[in-house]
Amino acid sequence: MSTIRITKIFNFETGHALFGYDGKCKNVHGHSYKLYVTVIGKPITDTKNTKYGMVIDFSDLKKIVKEEIVDVFDHATVFNKNTPHIELAAELQTRGHHVILVEYQPTSENMVIDFAKKITNRLPEGIQLHALKLQETESSYAEWYASDNE
Repeated sequence: MSTIRITKIFNFETGHALFGYDGKCKNVHGHSYKLYVTVIGKPITDTKNTKYGMVIDFSDLKKIVKEEIVDVFDHATVFNKNTPHIELAAELQTRGHHVILVEYQPTSENMVIDFAKKITNRLPEGIQLHALKLQETESSYAEWYASDNE
C-alpha cells in the first residue's frame, strides 16, 4: 500500500508582540493565520473498518488541531512570559481578554515548533506529522518538516 500525505487547512486570528524587536512588530498587533497541517501514513486496508481507505479521517485531524491550536489561539494575544509585556498581559486578563503566556518569542517560527509538538502528541499510531506551514501574512510563512527535525 502506498504512503499518502493529506493536508487540512485551519484559520485563526491571533495577536502578539515581539519584545526586544527593532521594528513595528514590537507593538501589539495581530494576524489572520492559516495553518496547513500535513500528516503521512498508509490508507486503512481493513474493509470492515469504518475509516477504510483513509489515512486519517479529516474530521479526526480537525478535532485534534482545533482542540490543541485553533480553540486555544483564536482571538487570543500571545506574549513571551519573560518580557515586560507581562504587565500589559495582566491588565488585559483583568479586563476579560484571552491571553496566552509562552516560554518563547511568539514568532511564526517558534509558534510552528510549538504547534508541531502539540499535534504530534495527539496523532494516532501509524500517523506521523509530515509538515506544518504557518502563514502569517499573504507573503510570509514559516514551515516545519519532520524530516528536518529527526
